[in-house]
Amino acid sequence: MSFDRSIKIAPSILSADFANFGGEIRAIEAQGCDWVHVDVMDGHFVPNLTFGPPLCQAIRPHVTTVMDVHLMIAPVDPYIDAFAEAGADIITAHPEAGPHTHRTLQAIRATGAKAGIALNPGTPVEAAEYLLDLCDLVLVMTVNPGFGGQKFIASQLDKIRKLRAMIGDRPIHLQVDGGITPETAPLVVEAGADVLVAGSGVFKGGSVDNPEVYGENIRAIRNAAERARAAA
Repeated sequence: MSFDRSIKIAPSILSADFANFGGEIRAIEAQGCDWVHVDVMDGHFVPNLTFGPPLCQAIRPHVTTVMDVHLMIAPVDPYIDAFAEAGADIITAHPEAGPHTHRTLQAIRATGAKAGIALNPGTPVEAAEYLLDLCDLVLVMTVNPGFGGQKFIASQLDKIRKLRAMIGDRPIHLQVDGGITPETAPLVVEAGADVLVAGSGVFKGGSVDNPEVYGENIRAIRNAAERARAAA
């Protein structure tokens, strides 16, 4: 993965058809997405249960872009190698998911994957401050993690701005996940984000048999974001 700050759209397969992940991934990639976002939840760290390493391994052959794996699990460290071996290009963990986040990020990078840290709405920006030199990505959750389709939490925009200033010129992506639509995308981009995760915002209204809707949704989010960046 080469680094650049162009706007990237990362559809979350949490909103895809679970019975046809291969077809869904091929459809969103054909329709112009940049990354494929995989939300891993354990029913413990967050109140939902989703995917594990076998699912990531199964979908890996269908992903030709970037497989971006967000681990909402605790403890997280024992599972890092398994997700890396399953083909994750990026592995993101939460500081609350283990006692030593610095060590967690080191362990992710040791696998050859890119390392990310995720901040929940209630997690202060300072949780990332002394970890940035080990990060390739910082994820700001603009909803409480666990379920798709939630309302965007506007108070997180200040957190995004502070992180953008903290990151400075370092080659670190600033990702936002939660309630991303053509209406909210400009807000997070103006605050400094460059990777936008969207679940229902991409998948709503479309299907493998009607993938053009995915393309329309992706372009609507991207165009709104790029207009905001150009105006900033």
